Amino acid sequence: MTTFEKHYIGKGTQVADLNIVKVVLPVEGIEAAIFEKEGIKYIGFEVAKMKTPDKFGRTHTCYYQTKVYTEDAPAAQPEKQKKAKKASKKEPAVPEEDDLPF
Repeated sequence: MTTFEKHYIGKGTQVADLNIVKVVLPVEGIEAAIFEKEGIKYIGFEVAKMKTPDKFGRTHTCYYQTKVYTEDAPAAQPEKQKKAKKASKKEPAVPEEDDLPF
């Protein structure tokens, strides 16, 4: 079985009257969240609204996730999931017969 572990790396505050969240992250947290795919480095993280603001008024939290494999899941299982994802990506998101006006 595969589960995900959250690694909290920073917090942010929603900008007044805008749908924008200003986030401050330590460089060490960003470096830990970097991953590489096909020779290109990426950083992926989530920004989630907290139930209540913290004592500093921050309204959002930032984290990245890593996969955690349990003993009952063989290591080859993620490979099968990757193949299934690749197969589903081959299908077009919009059928070719749709005539969109734009």
